[in-house]
Amino acid sequence: MKKILLIMLALTMAVGPVAWVKRTDILLAIIKYRFSTVDVAENRKIPWQQGPLVSITDGPQPPNIILIVADDLGYNDISTFGGGLIKTPGIDRLAAQGAVFTQSYSGASTCAPSRAMMMTGRYPTRTGFEFTPTPDGMGKMVSALSETMDNNLPPGFYDEVMEARQPSYELKGLPAEEVTIAETLKESGYYTAHVGKWHLGHANGMAPHQQGFDDSLLMASGLYLPENDPDVVNAKLPFDPIDQFLWAAMTYANSFNSGDADRFKPKGYLTDYWTDESVSVIKANKNRPFFLYLAHWGPHTPLQATREDYDAVGDIKPHRKRVYAGMVRAIDRSVGRILDTLNDEGLSDNTLVIFTSDNGGAGYIGIPEVNQPFRGWKITMFEGGLRVPMMIKWPNKIAPGTVIETPVAHIDVMPTIAAAAGASQPAGVVIDGLNVLPLTINQDSASWTRETLFWQNGHYQVVRHGDWKLQVNDRPTDGLQHWLFDLAGDPTEQHNLAASRPDIVKQLKNLLVEHQAESDGPLYLPTTQMPVMVDKTLAEEFVKGDEYIYTPN
Repeated sequence: MKKILLIMLALTMAVGPVAWVKRTDILLAIIKYRFSTVDVAENRKIPWQQGPLVSITDGPQPPNIILIVADDLGYNDISTFGGGLIKTPGIDRLAAQGAVFTQSYSGASTCAPSRAMMMTGRYPTRTGFEFTPTPDGMGKMVSALSETMDNNLPPGFYDEVMEARQPSYELKGLPAEEVTIAETLKESGYYTAHVGKWHLGHANGMAPHQQGFDDSLLMASGLYLPENDPDVVNAKLPFDPIDQFLWAAMTYANSFNSGDADRFKPKGYLTDYWTDESVSVIKANKNRPFFLYLAHWGPHTPLQATREDYDAVGDIKPHRKRVYAGMVRAIDRSVGRILDTLNDEGLSDNTLVIFTSDNGGAGYIGIPEVNQPFRGWKITMFEGGLRVPMMIKWPNKIAPGTVIETPVAHIDVMPTIAAAAGASQPAGVVIDGLNVLPLTINQDSASWTRETLFWQNGHYQVVRHGDWKLQVNDRPTDGLQHWLFDLAGDPTEQHNLAASRPDIVKQLKNLLVEHQAESDGPLYLPTTQMPVMVDKTLAEEFVKGDEYIYTPN
C-alpha cells in the first residue's frame, strides 16, 4: 500500500491536483500494467482423451456423473423456485426430472472454500482451506481503490505486513495430500475431466490435472469475451472496487493441463465455449464411465453478456441487471445443452447430474433481487449468502418431481457422488459430508441423523443446529455480535432472538467451540477485513443504523 501511495504522491507532485482527481485512473493503469500484460496464444483444438468406440462392459455400466457449478448465482436468479430474474427452462427441466432440495447450502459464503468442500467432503477445520485465494497484490489494490470511493461505508482494513508473510497466490490452495472426488473416481475406473474454474491452487500438485482429473481445460483469467468484441455487451460497476480491479487485471484466456502457463484464447463467449468442450467430452467418452466437472464462471463479474442474450432478455433496467440476466440465460442454456447431449447420446437414464452454485448472489453487483426472499449476500452468512440451488437428476434411480426439505450442503456432494459410483471413500480420511441418495431415492428422512452444519471465515462463524442458526462475529465492535434465528418460523432471518434466548446462544456457541477444537487452523491467514451491508447492495449508500458485518479474507 505504501508503494502505491508513494507512486500516486509522486504523480500528484509532478502534475498537481489533476493527478489526485484522476487517482482512480492511475491505480487502474498500475493494475493493468502489473496483471494483464501476459502472452495469450490463439485458440487451439483441445486434445481430450478419446474413450472406446463401443462399451467397455458387458453388464450394467456404472453411472456417468456430471457436476455443474455456477459462480455467484443467486437463489432468485432462476425460475425453479417460482421467482427468477428471467425464465430458466434448462435448469427448471433438470429440477423437474429429478430431486430438488429446498434447504441446500453452500460450503462457505465465498467461492474457493465451497469448491474445496465439494471436492473433498471435508470442512475447513480439517483441510485448513478456509479463505478464498486472491492474486498477490489484489488486496492492496482493492483497498486502495476503496479509499477513492464515497459511499459512507465503514473503513476496510488491509494488513500489508501480514500479506508479505503469506504464500504466493499459486501456493494458496487445497493441499495435494487431500483426496478429491476426481481421485476417488479415477481409482474406480472413471475418466475424469474438468472444465472451467478451479481456484484451489496452481502449483505443488494442487492443479486440477494433478488432483485426479485426467484432463483440465482451466480458466486462466476472467473475461468472457474481449472487452471490445463486437458480440459482447459490458456493464462496469463504478461503485465496486473489486469490479474495477477485474476489468483492469483480467484477460481472455485459458489453458489445458498446464496450470497458468501456455495460455490461449477461448473460442467464443466463455460460458458457451466451455459448454461446447463439455459436449465434446461427453461424446468422446460415452462408452466408458466418465466424471465431468463443469465449473462455470458465470454469472460472476465482470458483467459481460453476448449481444444475442442481452437482446433476448428484454428491456430490463438498469443496464447492469439486463447484462446480468443475459449471463444467467447463458448458464441456463448450458445446462439445457448438457441435458440434450445426454439424450442424443442415449446416456440420460444412467447419468447423475448435479447442479448448484458455489455461494449466494453478490451484493456488490447492485441488483437487490438476486437472493430474495432471503437477507444478505455472498460474503455474509445470512441465508442469502449461503442458500444455493441444488438439484440432482438420475432417471434410473430418482423419481421426477422429488422434493427434499432436509438441509443438505456442499460437503455432501463428494460422498454422494462416490456412493452413486460404487466407489470406496478414501481410507483413513474423515469425511464430514453424508450421502444424500437415500433421501432422493427412498425419500428416507427418518434415517438422516445429522442435525448440525458449520460455516466459518476466521472470526465470522456460524452453526445451524436443527432449525436454530447462530452467527457470531466480533466485528464491528459497535454493532451486533450475535444473530440468532429460528429458521422454522423465520426462514428469512427477520427477528434476531439472541437477546431473548441466551440459553440457545450458549448451546450453539458450545457447538462452535467443539467444532473448532478439531482444527489445526487455516493454511494461511487473512490480510483484509471488508465491511458488507446486510440489507443493501453496494450500489446503495450506507447510513448509520444499517446492519453490516466485517468478513476477513
